[in-house]
Amino acid sequence: MEARSEPNTLSLSLEIDLLRSFAVIAEVRAFSRAAIRIGRTQSALSQQMKRLEEIVDQPLFQRTGRGVVLTNPGERLLVHAQRILRLHDEAMADLSGKGLSGTIRFGCPDDYAAVFLPPLLRQFSAHHPHAQVDVMCAPTPRLIEQLEMHALDLALISLPEDAPDDGIIRREPLVWVGYPGLDPAHFDPLPLALSDPDTLDHVAACEALQRAGRAYRVACASSSLAGLTALVRSGQAFAVITQTAVAPDLAIISGDPALPPLPTIAITLRFERKRPAPLTAVFAEHIRLTLPLL
Repeated sequence: MEARSEPNTLSLSLEIDLLRSFAVIAEVRAFSRAAIRIGRTQSALSQQMKRLEEIVDQPLFQRTGRGVVLTNPGERLLVHAQRILRLHDEAMADLSGKGLSGTIRFGCPDDYAAVFLPPLLRQFSAHHPHAQVDVMCAPTPRLIEQLEMHALDLALISLPEDAPDDGIIRREPLVWVGYPGLDPAHFDPLPLALSDPDTLDHVAACEALQRAGRAYRVACASSSLAGLTALVRSGQAFAVITQTAVAPDLAIISGDPALPPLPTIAITLRFERKRPAPLTAVFAEHIRLTLPLL
């Protein structure tokens, strides 16, 4: 009896070029816009996607009046495609010794920037010397506004301590900070130098003092950490910041009955878009791996 031949699945593969075109179409949701970005004709792009659909034996796109949307198989393929492309580009960048290139617009609160950014950027630049990270420092609420306006690609932000563990990179305690030797019990009301009124440190300080029945006044509310710490150094106010960011010449006030305990905050990343660009995704992964060790 003649043996029945099976389909030669080894001859089919997910070619990088096809996956890259597919990922661009999935992002812009139109063949015409994708063709302009990639630098191919729309006809050539259509032929590429026809070939990709033949390889996976699934329809990947559904046409609409405004462009295309991904089918369920298309959504599933996109998850794999983004991972394959990221690993491919990282491997090529590593072996070529040049690293990835491009620009990332990154947002970071002042207190994290002072401590975490130098090693984060230094290590990332060592692997990707042609990548540029443009940094904006601002409190978390302002960074979220910038993400919503598409002015940032990625931001490191603060969340309340009861935030779900999923996606949390690190947790940091908030602490009372003053000039060494300055006793908060000698002040009534307690003068405070705090960040913007809608930030976690500002809210935590005021709520803690209210619960403790301690009178206070906000001597300075500013989005600038440098401005707040300058007032603390002058002996005119006390501040609330993350423990890691306390400067060596300032004192953490702990166990003082005049100051109630403060909560811990969670640190996570937030993207401007659901599917970030490969360079942004690589930088985010670098932060997730590095930040817990700093």
